[in-house]
Amino acid sequence: MRLIVALALLAVAAGAQPLPFTGVNLAGGEFYGPKRGERPTYGTNFVYPGNTDYAYFAWHGANLFRVPFRWETIQPEAGGELDAEMLGRLVHSVELATNKGYYVLLDPHNYARYYGDLIGSETVSSADFADFWVRLAGVFGSNPRVWFGLVNEPNGISAAAWFDIAAEAVTAIRAAGATNLILLPGTAYSGAHSWQSDWYGGANAAAVGRVVDPLDHMILEVHQYFDGDSSGTKDEVVSPTIGSERVAGFVDWCRANGYRALLGEFGLPRSPEGQATLADLMASMERDRDVWIGWTWWAAGSWWPEDYVFLLQPKPGEKPQMSWLLPHLSGDRKPTVTLTIAGVETRELVCGDQVTLTAPAPPAGRAFGRWTGDVAWLADAAAAETTLTVPYRNLTLGLVWE
Repeated sequence: MRLIVALALLAVAAGAQPLPFTGVNLAGGEFYGPKRGERPTYGTNFVYPGNTDYAYFAWHGANLFRVPFRWETIQPEAGGELDAEMLGRLVHSVELATNKGYYVLLDPHNYARYYGDLIGSETVSSADFADFWVRLAGVFGSNPRVWFGLVNEPNGISAAAWFDIAAEAVTAIRAAGATNLILLPGTAYSGAHSWQSDWYGGANAAAVGRVVDPLDHMILEVHQYFDGDSSGTKDEVVSPTIGSERVAGFVDWCRANGYRALLGEFGLPRSPEGQATLADLMASMERDRDVWIGWTWWAAGSWWPEDYVFLLQPKPGEKPQMSWLLPHLSGDRKPTVTLTIAGVETRELVCGDQVTLTAPAPPAGRAFGRWTGDVAWLADAAAAETTLTVPYRNLTLGLVWE
């Protein structure tokens, strides 16, 4: 079974125009090393984006924000209750964006670890990870503009082991009733260039099929950098065409296997070579929009040092990369999908909206019975008038008359 059927986002016509979801990582929530028994202090150990952060990038045309945080901050004991104060700070930051119509990608920035121990080890189980996501789903599941990024950059674990852990979490999220879009990373830091490579006992491409979303509402998240070893740690790019070259194999594989993807991290230095590489990468992604739904640049956030090579935060002034990205940001374009009500109508709806859906008048001598098809996004499939939460893929509904 394929993980994803075509999302067919229709907000932008085919061609060299921005992808539907474009934005930035607003880092800061992950800026400390958690230690057991030591409670962090907000504003001292970590920080979340505020109104000013969101407003600056939204004004430039961003509509998607990846917000990193630490699993340990929100749930200091595996399997235990979420920390109400720490959770409240994250919820407040997320709602600053989603209340304005933007989209937020939650990013537990943990590398598939908890207090440094790998998920699946003796000290932290796959059930602990699933429990964490069930609890987050209970908090954010009612907000369709919140996306669930399972975890940042798993590494040091085989693809099969990681995807089995991810499958358990996905199953738990859906069993909890959450219909949010899920972002699935691979192991080996989820590199696009290495998706088909065997780094830890099996390639992501060979094992990702172990994860099946019963709602078919999940896409892949990959990261990509353009220095010699793809680490993003050096102020260099290999060549002006390295952007399109490093993602090409992944794109071809996605297209052949029916997957969609988000480029969740990438960055380029402030140099003519960096600008040329960005232009090449964006051209390829916008051309390959049947695979890519969007991207988030790494990184911004008020706590970054001013000399960080990929920094987009305007400190002390606007960064050159911001002007390079402007033609590729979504702006006020609304990402939409198609709702088809069989035998009745087809219409476009904005992703993440909640709309009222009313069944047409029944045939003579009949009465409304129920909605059929993609009813997971309906508040009540047995009501002729109900609320529809618009997902990130096309929907088909049918009607049963009694």
